[in-house]
Amino acid sequence: MQSFNPTEAGFYGEFGGAFVPEMLFPNVDELQREYRSIIHSDSFQEEFRALLKDYVGRPTPLFYSANLSSEFNAQIYLKREDLNHTGAHKINNTVGQILLAKRLNKKHIIAETGAGQHGVATATACALMGIGCTIFMGEVDIERQMPNVERMKLLGAKVVPATSGSRTLKDATNEAIREWINNPVDTHYIIGSVVGPHPYPDMVSKFQSVISEEIKAQLKEKTGSSEPDYILACLGGGSNAIGAFYHFIDNGKTKLIAVEAGGEGVHSGRTAATIALGRKGIIHGSKTYLIQTDDGQITEPHSISAGLDYPGIGPVHAYLHDTGRAQVVSVTDAEALDAAFQLSRKDGIIPALESAHALAYLPKMKLRKDDVVVVNLSGRGDKDMMTYKKHFEL
Repeated sequence: MQSFNPTEAGFYGEFGGAFVPEMLFPNVDELQREYRSIIHSDSFQEEFRALLKDYVGRPTPLFYSANLSSEFNAQIYLKREDLNHTGAHKINNTVGQILLAKRLNKKHIIAETGAGQHGVATATACALMGIGCTIFMGEVDIERQMPNVERMKLLGAKVVPATSGSRTLKDATNEAIREWINNPVDTHYIIGSVVGPHPYPDMVSKFQSVISEEIKAQLKEKTGSSEPDYILACLGGGSNAIGAFYHFIDNGKTKLIAVEAGGEGVHSGRTAATIALGRKGIIHGSKTYLIQTDDGQITEPHSISAGLDYPGIGPVHAYLHDTGRAQVVSVTDAEALDAAFQLSRKDGIIPALESAHALAYLPKMKLRKDDVVVVNLSGRGDKDMMTYKKHFEL
């Protein structure tokens, strides 16, 4: 049977690994040596699971949308990660990593953020544990996600703008890595997605796998079967997608569909559709697919959703794509907006723009009435109200 777990060196097939500067090797090496024994220990799991239940608010509901089911002539369920504390799936990972950082005796936390949800989740976990944190965020994202910036500051985080390049998620990640290089001993970098050097893709996957763990149990209760026909999730770096896919990867029945940000069109020059356009290369410490020029320079991505505005994908998703286990598709900014307005007006749920990309693929599917489809609603849309306001009449 084909294995979808990484090797000891952190490779999923040819993707992954740890390509880091010498200055970062001690940090990454420490994590590689320690993370498995720590996060699989009984004491860690007891504390982690208790916080997920009592602080984060898990399990999140699996909501049967009668309205969407009627619209698309199938059985549509929404995994309500938007109902987590802080409003997105990101808190699952930050709670796990803050507990890991404590056991490694780290005194300060750094993180990158695009849409701001990972930044808010990191600042929240740090406030809970009494650890200071610095969040790097692109100037463009600071402007379009100002509510989350204010939340981070209220929670006690220092927010540092990234002013180079496209001034979005890629550049915030660059700045966070530079900060880690300059403060290697007492600082832990909480990466928010399944990107970066090993062990981050595996570690974040494990923390987010609670999503698919719950889906299985909830579907069993609701339908009599724990295996849906389809799972849809948006794909930027890929943390919510791998969380929704994790416990279904080996079952052979469930079709896994990851929806990238097509921006203004895959061939418009303003897109973040990595699989559609990308080639193999190294970005932020791992080998994966990324959008790049013929001479290997990273192409600036574009998406209306800040959390998907990234020129690469996590190595596990590159592997799932190459092996055919997952299908990677894309939708445009306009299609995502239409899906967000549809869910808001049909079900009274305002989704994050990231989540709206997954919803936007439903009209493109050839579904049968008995098909069970789970859409991972990765976050809520409060943070995107300024963008939504520009595209509808009050």
